[in-house]
Amino acid sequence: MSVQKSTDKPLRIIHSEAATSFGGQEFRIFKEMVAMREHGHHMEAICQPDALLTQRLRDAGFVVHTLYMDGLVNIVSGIFKIWRILRQGKFDVVNTHSRQDTIIAAPAARLARTPLIVRTRHLSSKVNSLLSYTWLPHAVTTVSDYVRKHLIDKGVSPARVETIYSPLVLADRVEHSSLRSELNLKETDTIVGCVAVMRPNKGHRELIDAMVPLMETRDHLHLVIVGAGSPVYEQVESYIAQLGLQSRIHMLGARRDIANLMSGFDVFALATKEEASGTVFLEAATCGVPIVSNDVGGVPEVVARDQNCLLVNPGDIQGFSKALARLIDDPALRLQLGQYGLQFTGPGSKFSTEALVTQTESVYRRWISELSQ
Repeated sequence: MSVQKSTDKPLRIIHSEAATSFGGQEFRIFKEMVAMREHGHHMEAICQPDALLTQRLRDAGFVVHTLYMDGLVNIVSGIFKIWRILRQGKFDVVNTHSRQDTIIAAPAARLARTPLIVRTRHLSSKVNSLLSYTWLPHAVTTVSDYVRKHLIDKGVSPARVETIYSPLVLADRVEHSSLRSELNLKETDTIVGCVAVMRPNKGHRELIDAMVPLMETRDHLHLVIVGAGSPVYEQVESYIAQLGLQSRIHMLGARRDIANLMSGFDVFALATKEEASGTVFLEAATCGVPIVSNDVGGVPEVVARDQNCLLVNPGDIQGFSKALARLIDDPALRLQLGQYGLQFTGPGSKFSTEALVTQTESVYRRWISELSQ
């Protein structure tokens, strides 16, 4: 990716994240830090020592400060450790991402008089406490307007919360996916694919329930599930065995070659029950794959309804099954929706890294200016 650098003075920005796993939230942080660094800004991070994000960032050449963040002792000592980091680094912005790191890094930034403290909200679940959105940070960014509206409804000032969509980093286009050969499937077989961390709210069992009646009348139909996460992985695996569909439903676990796998899908489907945004839908679109999803959270903001995605009311398994059947039985419709998805996520879209950098710079500088007055 090539991004033209700003003529303004580069910002010194440090991100904090308490999570030790690596999912969509952590990948957003990683992509944002890479994009902002390429634009000339100085980027560092504060993570837990055993976090997967720590190693990913270090492998990419970033300075990552580590400290444990759980428990009262670590919270108190962490505030002073981060205070020293901020004082020495003279950062312009501290951007926190989870409640735990916010209650440590934000007070430290207040003590260090860091010009701007931003909390990013990645989740679509309801906010119970405004402590880490109004009292500790100066401002908030969200990954969708759906999440932004929820925070405003809870009491966050509209002037202090902005939507910045997660950037879509385009993988090299895969002309010939290895998926069919890996699974020993024919070119005439139809593959519905799902890529998601295996959590209860992702709706894997509901997707299977929508697929079962279709498989009963379509011998060529297969479902591929990509992702990991206990105990849901084991529960879904057991459910597939109970149905006797191990030869038709293929679980691939965690994979890094997502573009390769998605390029082998005929349809992408995710029966998610809640979604703040959903970068995975954009990834499917860039592979020219039509989408079926539940109409929840921020999903309508990252797809084009009835143009590259068929949206279904959440909980309507029969409706989800009918939407899948439309695409499974109509290759021309699949092609039409897939082609629109390529246009929707093409260069210059609001999901580009360029858009992320431009908007992030703009809101950071505006908030710093307002707070300095």
